[in-house]
Amino acid sequence: MKYKLLILHLIVTSASVFAQETQPATDTLSVEKEKKLSLTLDVVSRYLWRGQCWGGDYVAVQPTIEYAVTPKLTLGFWATTNFKSDYFYPDGVTSYKGYQEIDFYVTYQLNDFLQLQVWDYYWPSVEKVEGINNGFFNYGKDGVKTVDAMLYFDFSEGYKYPFNATISTLIAGNDFRYDNNGENPKQNFTTYLELGYTFTLFEKSTYKAIQGITLDPVIGAVLNNKAAYYSYADYDKVSLCNLGIKATKEIDLGKGITMPLSLNYVHNGATQNTEAFGKNFVVAGISFSY
Repeated sequence: MKYKLLILHLIVTSASVFAQETQPATDTLSVEKEKKLSLTLDVVSRYLWRGQCWGGDYVAVQPTIEYAVTPKLTLGFWATTNFKSDYFYPDGVTSYKGYQEIDFYVTYQLNDFLQLQVWDYYWPSVEKVEGINNGFFNYGKDGVKTVDAMLYFDFSEGYKYPFNATISTLIAGNDFRYDNNGENPKQNFTTYLELGYTFTLFEKSTYKAIQGITLDPVIGAVLNNKAAYYSYADYDKVSLCNLGIKATKEIDLGKGITMPLSLNYVHNGATQNTEAFGKNFVVAGISFSY
């Protein structure tokens, strides 16, 4: 009888110890599952999009809000503004001194490396401009709306070669090409391709200031820019408008808050249409993410 009681006591004790050992992992998973809302605030020295400078050399603030509907489906909101109220520069020719944009998007994770994204871009002018209709639901020729469908390949986690790739095609909105007489508008379906890679440096360094710095080189090109949607790229041929490298260091502030610091160099390799802002850009950024 004593022998049976001893065995029972050992079983109960072992089960109790096992439960105590696995409890933190269970709690951690529970917290991760419950966190559906992600918030990010970026502050950058200027706003660049695929080698395109929007809003000149002014600091831009860019909030992002994401909500995970399911583990695979996410809804998002992104915006940018440089707080300038003048649309044109004093010369009356160079545009986009003041720039603002509001985007809504949805992403769906098809598998562990492939994601489908659909973005709705809205870039209303900061003041009333003749020939521009800022209506939110206006996807016509005088509108400021475009819909972008993307396939995003990401092999940075769990794969030998941590590269990523983007295939982006504008499928609706103000992306029209015209004939030689400026008539007969047709949807252009402007397509952009991008290939990137991630290098992680000093992973084993004892100096936290440099530990885990990432370098992300990127090559991006617009294939068919006949609609001139990419204002600072070539219109009549493939244009390597986005050649760059970005260094990022993430700092953990605790309580789920991180602060990535970044420095990004971008060269616009287009042979034409880069006169307004030049071809070379250095962009510094700081982010707060939760």
